[in-house]
Amino acid sequence: MTRTEYRWLLPSALADHELSGGDRGRSRRTVRDWLDDITAFLCAAFIGVLALAAIDADHTTPDGVVFVDSLVGAAACCALWLRRRWPVGLAVSLTVVGIVEPVAAGALLIALFSLAVHRPFKPVAIVGAGALAVAPLQPLLRPDPATSFIASTIIGVLLVLLVVSWGMVVRSRRQLVVTLRERARRAEAEAALRAEQAQRLAREAIAREMHDVLAHRLTLLSVHAGALEFRPDAPPAEVGRAAGVIRDSAHEALQDLREIIGVLRGPGEGDEGNRPQPTLVTLDALVEESVAAGAKVTLDNRVADPARAPAATGRTVYRIAQEALTNARKHAPGAPVTVTVTGGPGDGLTIEVHNPAPTAHFERVPGSGQGLIGLTERATLAGGRLEHGSGADGGFGVRAWLPWPA
Repeated sequence: MTRTEYRWLLPSALADHELSGGDRGRSRRTVRDWLDDITAFLCAAFIGVLALAAIDADHTTPDGVVFVDSLVGAAACCALWLRRRWPVGLAVSLTVVGIVEPVAAGALLIALFSLAVHRPFKPVAIVGAGALAVAPLQPLLRPDPATSFIASTIIGVLLVLLVVSWGMVVRSRRQLVVTLRERARRAEAEAALRAEQAQRLAREAIAREMHDVLAHRLTLLSVHAGALEFRPDAPPAEVGRAAGVIRDSAHEALQDLREIIGVLRGPGEGDEGNRPQPTLVTLDALVEESVAAGAKVTLDNRVADPARAPAATGRTVYRIAQEALTNARKHAPGAPVTVTVTGGPGDGLTIEVHNPAPTAHFERVPGSGQGLIGLTERATLAGGRLEHGSGADGGFGVRAWLPWPA
């Protein structure tokens, strides 16, 4: 059942907390409240009838007094329907009336119970102390022939303490229930926020992956398309080779894009990416691809056994080299690039990519500079560090260190 479906089973004090928006706090009676009110009325009337029967059994009591007691007792029982709206005023009034009217004793006890349930400790303590103080007055002014004064006083005090304590226990339990519900509601909200944050981080990771993968392919397309545009008289063999590189790069870009977008699909919505992920071993293929595109790239891989490198570390080294070669191709076309990889188990992996300043004029390829930021975040998440900047020769270098456990 939903909250609105079982709300009628709760008291209004708890049902109000199940609502939201403008309905909260309107304190409309629920079915549970009506049942409680009817039960309270009947209990007060039953106690009043017993008290009235005891008064009527005393032949010394005038009939006029019995008639007035009946009216006052009926009014006291009917006044209990106001116990939620004015609990303090009703309890004080019935305490005063109960001094001279034994018939109102049942209504007084229920009014004290309602006061303890619906009000905090301070007003309950004040009114309860007043009820205890006047407890001896009622048997003194209207003594019961069948009960002694001391017994009547003790019974009255115990009944007041019992109903007030019971009411405070009910109030504490309701407050505990409300607190637990609020905590559960906050926990649900925090869980939703954490899920939303995880989705945002996943999207950012996918965006960085798309940038690292596609930027490399698209710069190859840009370089070769530009060469075909500015050299229309190139030999047919060179034109065919450039067109082949453009075709292969476009095909690889589509494949990489299909793999990354496949991460966003749910299970069963598409083919699972089964292409091998780049590692330190495939770094040679990346360099060969750049050389085939006309770049001057030299790889110095001093790692004894690249296949032993952790998959995540090797993939990060590959992405750093890929982004660095992409930047070199965009901002220093024609300049020689040196890629150096050193390290081993226990020492970590160090990759350095450096290119001198370009010597010839070239048309700049648009770039946002987010690639180096993404590489820095990638290296940090892998437990390493990355530095980049211009060198003394005017060139640009990227240096990263990544952990390789022994």
